[in-house]
Amino acid sequence: MATETATEGSATEATATGVEKPLQHKLERKWTFWFDNQSKPKQGAAWGTSLRKVYTFDTVEEFWCLYDQIFKPSKLPGNADFHLFKAGVEPKWEDPECANGGKWSVTCGRKAILDTIWLETLMALIGEQFDEADEICGVVASVRQRQDKLALWTKSATNEAAQMSIGKKWKEIIDVTEKITYSFHDDSRRERSVKGRYNV
Repeated sequence: MATETATEGSATEATATGVEKPLQHKLERKWTFWFDNQSKPKQGAAWGTSLRKVYTFDTVEEFWCLYDQIFKPSKLPGNADFHLFKAGVEPKWEDPECANGGKWSVTCGRKAILDTIWLETLMALIGEQFDEADEICGVVASVRQRQDKLALWTKSATNEAAQMSIGKKWKEIIDVTEKITYSFHDDSRRERSVKGRYNV
């Protein structure tokens, strides 16, 4: 008698108890969502004290569950940020992975656009769509009163070829026509208004 084989496209797998559970689609690496609400900073508190690690995931299913339930920037209060960074990397300039890096930035006038380009960026990151995926630390969605911003953080600011490749690819992914700029974290630490080092 022929043994039964799993049909292609089967969405379940049998567990030791015989109960079927949905198949999980593993990602190439683990990612962590962070939340930072700077709307009510404590007097004299250092930057980053309100930064909270929310959840680390490594499957497509976990990502969609988290995104659908929680992580839409349009749901954020003013002066709050969502971050998606590689697991083990904190979204801070001081983190060793970020210390010598910088960020590509794009501003958004409307919440719907922010949600769209945030989701497109998240899918590109967890789907490993960048040739220089190892160069990328993560992405930050910042909701502000005047205009919202998305920033894609990378780890080697002086590697111009890699940064230009990432910037061009990101611009294509999020489908923006205006110029986007790259700034070094070192410049941001020293000056309040930072000039972009690279543009695409």
